[in-house]
Order: sequence, then structure tokens, then C-alpha cells
Amino acid sequence: MKTSSIKYLGNLRTEATHLRSGNKIITDAPVDNHGKGEAFSPTDLASTALASCMITVMGIAANTHEIDMEGTHAEVLKVMADNPRRIARIEIDLFMPKKEYTTKQKTILEKTARTCPVGKSLHPDCEEILRFHWS
Repeated sequence: MKTSSIKYLGNLRTEATHLRSGNKIITDAPVDNHGKGEAFSPTDLASTALASCMITVMGIAANTHEIDMEGTHAEVLKVMADNPRRIARIEIDLFMPKKEYTTKQKTILEKTARTCPVGKSLHPDCEEILRFHWS
């Protein structure tokens, strides 16, 4: 089964549909590339997908090792480059909830985040900066 379908709506906007669930995402070209910037751009989604993937695989590891990480959240900064236009750097700040984590638990979660499938799929020239904030 295919993953998604994307329809061009005009004015540099697309609508992506997740075929299994029917959920939809609208994208717009960013303001610095002829767009309105009224929704995620495709490169915003790629950067956001990296953080989402990290948290997801951390959640899998947390379930396996009985670590409570509910309330974890991330903030993402995407930096673009020119010639060719591409994502040059993605900075992710991962904020862990105010809980007591052992050194072993922190190591498990940090190593897991750094090996997520999206991160392993990005071009090596795309710099990834990951900062954990343990309360």
C-alpha cells in the first residue's frame, strides 16, 4: 500500500493525504522562496519529522526499559543554504519532563534519539545539532 498522495492546490500550496488514516497536511512555500508561509513548508516538515522521529523511537525505548518520558517536547530550528537550496542545519532542543532519570536511562534515550531512521536518511552534509534539557 502506498503511503500518501499529494495534490497541488495552486499558489505554491499542496495538500498531502496519509492514505491509511485520511489525515491531511497542507504545505506552503516559505516566504523566503516565493510563498506565503501560511503552513509548514516541505523543508519545515523534513526538519520537524526528524524531531518527531527522535521522540517516537525514544518512546519505543522508554516502553522497553520502563522509562516515563511523557511530557517530552522538542523545539526545532531549520537553517537553509543556497547553491543548491537545501537544509543546511537542523537544531533540536529536546526538553525532558521534571522526573528523576538515572545516568543509564539518559544514555539509552540520548543514544536512541541519535539513531532515528529520519536522521539516518538525511544527507551527511545536513548538520544535526541535538541538545537535551534534563530538568
